[in-house]
Formats: sequence, structure tokens, C-alpha cells
Amino acid sequence: MARKGILEPRISTLGGGERKPSPADSRMMPRGAVGALQSSLSKLQENAVQEIDADLIDDAGFEDRLGLDPAAQDQLKESLQTYGQQVPVLLRPHPKTNGRFEIVYGRRRLGALRELGMKVKAMVRQLDDHALVMAQGQENTSRQDLSFVEKASFAAQLQDSGYDRQTIAAALSIDLPMVSRMLKVGTAFALPFLRRIGSAPSIGRDRWMALAKALQDAAASARAEDAMRHPDFEALDSDARFEAVYAATQRKASAPKAPAPRPRSLRSRDGMALAEVRSTSRGLTLTVPSRTADGFDRWLDSQAEAIITELHDRWQSTRSED
Repeated sequence: MARKGILEPRISTLGGGERKPSPADSRMMPRGAVGALQSSLSKLQENAVQEIDADLIDDAGFEDRLGLDPAAQDQLKESLQTYGQQVPVLLRPHPKTNGRFEIVYGRRRLGALRELGMKVKAMVRQLDDHALVMAQGQENTSRQDLSFVEKASFAAQLQDSGYDRQTIAAALSIDLPMVSRMLKVGTAFALPFLRRIGSAPSIGRDRWMALAKALQDAAASARAEDAMRHPDFEALDSDARFEAVYAATQRKASAPKAPAPRPRSLRSRDGMALAEVRSTSRGLTLTVPSRTADGFDRWLDSQAEAIITELHDRWQSTRSED
């Protein structure tokens, strides 16, 4: 009995039925025809959609999404639950563990199906690491929802793994100058930092480059970290998180305020506290506490004009002497 999912070659008979080819039939077939038949069968098998338990599928390839939008993921789960999975994901057999698979693309669908406890409709292809990267990159190119920074981060991950720029260009279907522009952004930020901001779909290359330049300043970088630790930061959407971090880098550090001058105590000849004098850039303040003045504050208030006038005259005389 043939294994489920494996297509066996058949030969038509004169009566209109079919039978499996015998060894003699194989000897009668030209070698080229046998090879072509085997190749066709392999292609049919690769394009056949299988149902696979989600728990048998592991992650592989490179991170092409900087976080998931919870609302969009809920919408995807609702669609899968209502209409079923319409588009298969692409897997490859696990290179080290028999009976397991690795995801090539379709991570969002896999995550949603796993949460729903549904089996995963998938095509399974024999792909080496290079072919996996090319397949994942080509899938990314055809998707409209990946942002600039997600593609730039994907390119940077490929470069970090040793792929040359020609391969990166082929994987993303872009030219070499665009690879250079993407890598300037992708390599300017650590992946954990980008995960915290997210895809930022409305933010283009120029803004990301401006942020990278701003973060070169240690003080601006510290302010950005403070912004990302704010309790409300995670509640913002991805574009707003970028704007909050960028705005933090642009704030000018306020000059440290000079400590307020300590007041100087004025005492009577017998040592009793009479008043406090505080001198600041705004002027001179004389304070006579009522609770300890024993009426001196009221008397000083009634004599203030005469006393100040007399003191001013004395000050004027010292100036004329100079």
C-alpha cells in the first residue's frame, strides 16, 4: 500500500484501467523519461498541501517582523476560525530532527493556528539554508505590509550571517544601491531596540537615519531609554513609539539649577535672632518672623520708609567718598 500523500506512477492499460509500472516497464523506458517522471513526481509532492500538527513546526530563517499587532493578529485568528486556512505556509523538513519541520514563511498564520489548536496546511520543500533565505526574502518582497525598517533589519540579519550583498539583493529583489541604503539603517540599531519600537510602518529611511545619528550622543541615548521605560510607552502604537523616542533625543538638556542661597541670620547684640536676609539674582529679601519678633516686625514696618531712606543716604555718601 502506498504511503498517504505519496503519488505513485501509473500506466494505462488497453482496458482503460491503470497499473503500477513493473521492473520490465522501467527497463523499457528511456533513462531520460524515467528521470523526467521522477522529477515530475517530486514537484507534485512539493506542491501538494499537507496538514501538519503545529507542535511539530520549529522556527527557522531570520526575523522579518518586529513584533505583531495584537489587533491584526486577533483579526487573523477570527478569519482562520471562520473560513479556515486558505493559503498554505511553506516548511522544510528539519535538518537535524526526523519528523519535525521548520517554518520558511507564514509565521503569523502558524502562530494563529497554534493558538487556535488547528492543524497547519503547508507545502514541504527540501531547502538548504541558502534556498530558505531566498524563499523567505522573495515572500517578503511580495508582501505590502512589511515596513522599511523590517526589510532593513532582515537585510542586516542576512549580512551578519555571512551572506554577501548580491545574495541579499536577490533575496529582496532590490538593486545593490538599495541594499546599501537598507543596511545603513538595519545595522545602525540592535535588534532588541527595534523590537521595542516595532515596525513603525509610516517611518521612512530619512527619519530612521536621523534617529541613528541622534543616538550617537550619550545623553540623547539616555533620554531615549528613559522614554522607552515610561509606563505608557508599550500602550502606544509603533509609529507613536518611534516619535516618542525621537522626541526624547531632541530635547535639550536643561542646565542644572544653582542651589538656592541659604538665608543669612541677623541677630541682636545679645544673640537673639531678629531677621533673615536672602540675596538672590532677583533682589534682597528681609524676613522678620512674626512668631518670634515680639512686635519688632510691626514697628519695623511702620519705620521702614525712614530707615530705608536713611540707609540709602548713608550708601550715597560712601559712594561720593569713593
